[in-house]
Amino acid sequence: MFSGSIVAIITPFVDGGGIDYAALKRLIELHAAAGTSGIVVGGTTGESATLTATEHAELIHRSVEMIDGRMHLIAGTGSNSTAQTVALSKATDVAGVYGFLLVAPYYNKPPQRGMITHFHAVADVVSKPVMLRCWPSIRT
Repeated sequence: MFSGSIVAIITPFVDGGGIDYAALKRLIELHAAAGTSGIVVGGTTGESATLTATEHAELIHRSVEMIDGRMHLIAGTGSNSTAQTVALSKATDVAGVYGFLLVAPYYNKPPQRGMITHFHAVADVVSKPVMLRCWPSIRT
C-alpha cells in the first residue's frame, strides 16, 4: 500500500503569513526530480496547526494539481478535534490524494477507546487508506 521514500514536507510561507505556493511548487518539483515516491502535505511537519481549515484544504488541493500524478500525495488531515479531522478529510478525499495521515488527538488525551473512535470516524467516511502518525513516549 505505502512504499518507497515518502517525505513529510514543510508548508512555505510568505511574509505576512500566507502560503508561498511558488516555493511549494519548487519543493514539489525537487522531490519529483529526485524520484521521491510520495509526499505528506499538511501534516504536523507542514505547520498544520497554524493553518485555517480553508487554507489547509486549499494547500492539499493545490498540491494535488502541482504533483499531477507524478508521486503519491498523503494528506495530513489530523487534529485534536474529531469533527475538524472528519470535515477536512472529507473535503480533501479527491482524486490525486493517495491516503490520509492522522495524529492522535493532542492535548485531549483520550483513552484508547476514544482514540479508536476518533480514527474510525475518519476511516468510515473517506475512500482512501488512513495512516496513523505515532510519537513514541519516552519514559524514564
